[in-house]
Amino acid sequence: MTTTYKSLALRGIAAGGIAGLASALVQLLVTEIPIRAALAVEEARAPAGDSAGHSHEEALVSRGAQVVGGMLGVVIVGIAVGLVFATAYALSKRWFVDRPPFSRSVAFGVAVFGAVALLPWIKYPANPPAVGDPETVNYRTALYLGVVVAGLAIVWGASWLAERLHAQSQPVQVTAVLLAVAAAAAVVLVAFPAPPDTIPADMPVNVLWQFRLSSLAQLATLYVGIGVVFGLLIDPATRKNKIAQKATVA
Repeated sequence: MTTTYKSLALRGIAAGGIAGLASALVQLLVTEIPIRAALAVEEARAPAGDSAGHSHEEALVSRGAQVVGGMLGVVIVGIAVGLVFATAYALSKRWFVDRPPFSRSVAFGVAVFGAVALLPWIKYPANPPAVGDPETVNYRTALYLGVVVAGLAIVWGASWLAERLHAQSQPVQVTAVLLAVAAAAAVVLVAFPAPPDTIPADMPVNVLWQFRLSSLAQLATLYVGIGVVFGLLIDPATRKNKIAQKATVA
């Protein structure tokens, strides 16, 4: 391990900032395209005003400012997630001890992505503007967070199972863990209720799925990116520490 938690935390913050910036660029260059298309659909529903005859007021914040603010928010979230990632990495040092730090970090990043992004996306895929009833937002949020918690529990359970099967051969260990994860994920997907909102007829299918897939790509860039960058930052330091320790002992 790198010598102190402070050094791990600093690397986690740096990894989160870099991955957050990459995710923000995906948002700008990829996700923004279906967002603008969905906003056009929303505006087309009432071109002259609402049902009461009131004209639409100009937005208080321009779309450009919203995009910049959203990108800044992604970077800030990335830094926070990077710090949490580094903390969790430090606490999980008993897992996968036979793997190099880079491999452990990447595996950890992929696991976090699966738990907090992929599993919820499969059950409750993200919807663009003009989709979703505002009155169900709290219910939808609760369902989404419930799947996230369940996903994190699955990751913890998979790590515990892998540790318990450490004495087994790698093929047996990997097969058992994958089967357990698949079974647990299937239970979660079946147990949680269906999405409460329907897709409006005027929402183009291509816009809907372009937004959903680009949103997933943005989350993958953030979580997997943190794992990759953190691994690149911590692996050389860990190897350097080991070499120094061996030299001291010799």
